[in-house]
Amino acid sequence: MGTIYKRKNSDFYWVRYYKDGKCYRESSKSDLKSVAKELLKKREGEIQKGALPGIHFDRVKFNELAEDFLWDRKVNNKGVKDAGYRLKQLEKHFGGMLVTRITDTHLRKYIEGRLEERYIKGKLKKGAANATVNRELSALKRMFNLGAQKRPPKVDMAQVPHITMLVEDNVRKGFFERGDYLQLVEALPDYVKPICHFALWTGWRKQEVLGLTWDRVDLGEGIVRLEPGTTKNKKGRTVYLDEEMQTMLKDQRDRQREAGKITKWVFPGPDGLKRIANFYKAWEKACAEAGLGPKLFHDFRRTAVRDMVRAGISERTAMTITGHQTRSVFDRYDIVSEADLRDAARKRRAHMDGQTSTVSSTVRQLNEKRT
Repeated sequence: MGTIYKRKNSDFYWVRYYKDGKCYRESSKSDLKSVAKELLKKREGEIQKGALPGIHFDRVKFNELAEDFLWDRKVNNKGVKDAGYRLKQLEKHFGGMLVTRITDTHLRKYIEGRLEERYIKGKLKKGAANATVNRELSALKRMFNLGAQKRPPKVDMAQVPHITMLVEDNVRKGFFERGDYLQLVEALPDYVKPICHFALWTGWRKQEVLGLTWDRVDLGEGIVRLEPGTTKNKKGRTVYLDEEMQTMLKDQRDRQREAGKITKWVFPGPDGLKRIANFYKAWEKACAEAGLGPKLFHDFRRTAVRDMVRAGISERTAMTITGHQTRSVFDRYDIVSEADLRDAARKRRAHMDGQTSTVSSTVRQLNEKRT
């Protein structure tokens, strides 16, 4: 049975209750005894249901869950940099808040704020895309789930607001036609050109290409490998090179040797030694000079998948080369085999011709009966 009391030199009423022989004391933060009675009744109800007293949850702040989330990403070596970016956005709105105070209203305001267009230093800044907001909401949901898994738990899932994801346009339409690609490469710096050639051939992700080292390249056999654990899906990958790609990589190696700049990176930066961090400025400049408008490096990945399908390569083989895990990539990239479409047209015509033949035969039989 719990009790209500006042501490010395305190204007607030306190409550005392027990669970599993352990004594809990909690301030009602009010000088009204009725408020303290309601708090005690609430805590005793929680204990009767076998739950932890809410005092545990009422003390946990968003920042504590954020630390646990980041630690989880680090130990699992999974998207640490991306997690940091998501947390940076979430902390702007929820930083310092008690988890129990994060409500549906707060979530709605967060989403509206992220989607809103605004003027910053006189320039119009577009709001975040639905997909970007969804990644942040996914991070928040993961934080709540990790908090609930702790022992003792830091989050009461019964009090967590429902997180509804926004509708995304998952159809990706960015591709390189051959002429556009050649114009872009012509405008790029020399150290970036082989990167683009390799990305278009393999369909690999940008960081997989930039992180490629010579110990994974067998020019004699014409094979390039990514070891398990080095890719996004943690699976290894092997790609066979044609003569053109083998020649390109051999030239890349020979240039490094002739320059006396021996490095482990297949595609080093302009200094010929260090790994490339990014080449955004060179990329944007080349896109502008080629008259292509805004393009993404990821468009190489989409183009590679599309070209493989057009060449008659099976979807499973294309996915093995590029590292896609599910067939949904073909739906997201809106890729359909032209051969399949032509085959569909032939089958439909054959079906219609069959119907026409049947109808003509029936009409002829009816006419014969009338005569």
